[in-house]
Amino acid sequence: MTESALPPTQIFHITGIDCADCARGIERGVCRLDGVQTAALNFATATLKVEGAVAPEAVAARVQELGYGIGEETAQQAPAARPVEQRGLRGFVQFLLRRRETTMALVGLVLILPGVLFNELLPMLGAAPRVFDLTSVLALVVAGYPIALSAWRSLKVNHEVNINVLMTIAAVGAVLIGAYTEAGLVMVLFALGEALEGYTVERARHSISTLIELAPAEATLLGPCIDCREHLGREGYTGGPCPFCGLEEKTVPVGTLQIGDTVLVKPGERIPMDGIVIAGTSSANQAPITGESLPVDKGPGAEVFAGAINGEGALQIEVTRLAQDNTISRVIRLVEEAQEQRAPVQRFVDRFAAVYTPAVMVLAAAVALLSPLLFGLPFLSTTAETGSLYRAFALLVVACPCALVISTPVSLISAISAAARQGVLIKGGAYLEAFSRVSAIAFDKTGTLTTGQLALARVRSVDCEDEVSGVCGPCDDLLDLAGSLERHSAHPLARAIVAAQEQRRHASAYAAPEAVQALAGRGLQGVVAGRRILLGSHAYFDKSIPHAEHCDDIASATAQGQTAVLVSSDDRYQGYLTLTDTPRPGTHEVMEALRQEGIEALVMLTGDEAATAAGVAVAIGVTDVRANLLPEDKVTAVRGLMDRYGAVAMVGDGINDAPALATATVGIAMGAAGSAQALETADIALMSDDLARLPFGLRLSRAGMRTIRINVALSLAIKAVFLVLVLSGVGTMWMAVFADMGASLLVTLNGMRLLRFEAAPAPAVGK
Repeated sequence: MTESALPPTQIFHITGIDCADCARGIERGVCRLDGVQTAALNFATATLKVEGAVAPEAVAARVQELGYGIGEETAQQAPAARPVEQRGLRGFVQFLLRRRETTMALVGLVLILPGVLFNELLPMLGAAPRVFDLTSVLALVVAGYPIALSAWRSLKVNHEVNINVLMTIAAVGAVLIGAYTEAGLVMVLFALGEALEGYTVERARHSISTLIELAPAEATLLGPCIDCREHLGREGYTGGPCPFCGLEEKTVPVGTLQIGDTVLVKPGERIPMDGIVIAGTSSANQAPITGESLPVDKGPGAEVFAGAINGEGALQIEVTRLAQDNTISRVIRLVEEAQEQRAPVQRFVDRFAAVYTPAVMVLAAAVALLSPLLFGLPFLSTTAETGSLYRAFALLVVACPCALVISTPVSLISAISAAARQGVLIKGGAYLEAFSRVSAIAFDKTGTLTTGQLALARVRSVDCEDEVSGVCGPCDDLLDLAGSLERHSAHPLARAIVAAQEQRRHASAYAAPEAVQALAGRGLQGVVAGRRILLGSHAYFDKSIPHAEHCDDIASATAQGQTAVLVSSDDRYQGYLTLTDTPRPGTHEVMEALRQEGIEALVMLTGDEAATAAGVAVAIGVTDVRANLLPEDKVTAVRGLMDRYGAVAMVGDGINDAPALATATVGIAMGAAGSAQALETADIALMSDDLARLPFGLRLSRAGMRTIRINVALSLAIKAVFLVLVLSGVGTMWMAVFADMGASLLVTLNGMRLLRFEAAPAPAVGK
């Protein structure tokens, strides 16, 4: 392959990676190759993304040189190693037996037990023959060989001192001063700790692979019978699609389906592809995709998503996206990319660890060399109380930043995965952290706070018999006249009037109108049942309304944000209809939930008139309204909010509000399951038109950052305690590595608790 023919970005699946420090070592090693511009290893999915003019064979060779493997699968096919089938201790043992390196750690554990029992725990028995020293050294060699090999590769390839180098020096040094059992125990505990870290992280990785399992691998394709032998020769049929047979079912891989194909989904099956229902009625459980808790009714014309579970009826679905482009594939891809993006706190931890490790190495050297001179301690001794060299080796063990390094990424992996399962797609750790700091949220109005679909609010005829409800013969007749004419218009007002007419089951009250004509900027006219009907605005009718009371009502409705349509018949005023863009059900409760979460400002940004915006604002409970805004004005408004409140989120549709979404600290798109643009451009996407997901996402982001801070504090506190213990001569090497292993497990399990973070009960916000 020539250099010009090399792809700009290459993806590799890495095997055998168990810790975040290993991931950084692979990144640095690959970056040293000629032609590599950047190399980023996604620890969550074990996928390596390499940019630059470098041959894939060279990347594979470097990864293998560092002691890891290259899988044949792509990241989409195998985001993580095959998860173990059991959990707890049985699952961990199963994990240990799966790879040679971890099996060697298990063998080392068996070999070190006699020495620990008789040399360390029960020395008073006097049953400590030299053979136990031999088994301890053998345990060190067996468990430590992969670690020492990795240390050598790190020094040779990356020219750096990593955790494995520190542990190897400490263990070999302990053997040289005669602390055989401690040397073997340190290496065995460290190897088991690394394996335990890999096991717990694999459990977190499994949450991503469950997303892939949502979409079935096969689908039932409906197609014509081809070259039907039964009907060959009938009425001139010579082959090809049979005109006499109906559609036949054929099971095919989803990857072979093309746009326009028709698939059959039977009751209880998972929907294999994104598409449009063309026949059948059912309901679909879309919770794995959008987070919606209740099934959604589906009928002809309804959109469905791959991975949703079909309900009680069979559906015929026309495929609208290829397998690699369907919603679940895009969600998986974006979740994986999100976990590649390091949050600022993670970058800080990485920088701190890079300084911390060499600093402790310098301290260890100082302790070894200066303690005999300043405090009279012997240089060579097998105990921490008397030996300066022993204390130095113990400090090297303390220097291992395993818990600190793993504290942040496992929390981010868990939080982003938990959010995706609840229908909130967070595009990276940086956005999770930024969202946790938000103190003001700006909302687009139409389609975000409101349904975006006009609905009939009131009908009132001059002959109205029911002044309160407007449900009476004359009012129904007025609606029928308007609806008959509006059927010939595509205006949003017309669709709302026709929908209201159909809801009252009066769709065929009048014959089709004649001579329908749109009056630009004024309304619509035509002939219905021999009468000339005119529909227009209040301004157009203003001087010809004989009813002052109607004028007052219309003015009041307009002040509340409603739109009035007036009707005349043969130039005689007949009455009016008002329509409104209704708030989403439950939006007021969502605003209250956000206030309870400490959001100081809830601001509505809209291009509507101030009166219209004010009416909606009262209904939903926002704290501030900015009306008559063009897209560039929304950007200015968001900047003003950022100047006042700091971190600001903007919630919109992800397309029309793109400038404001990009300007805000965090851009949040609504309804991303149906909008590829929103899914790609937003920092956070709500996978359904459900604002109730917003308080959940805010709570999760804050819980995630709180967990990370606790993990970092725990890691540093434990390190500080054992640093003092070792310097004072109380702490031993095996105690230090046991504490480090325990701290790593503690912060990992604490981070993985976020996987179980659930949305609090909230109102279902309708569509």
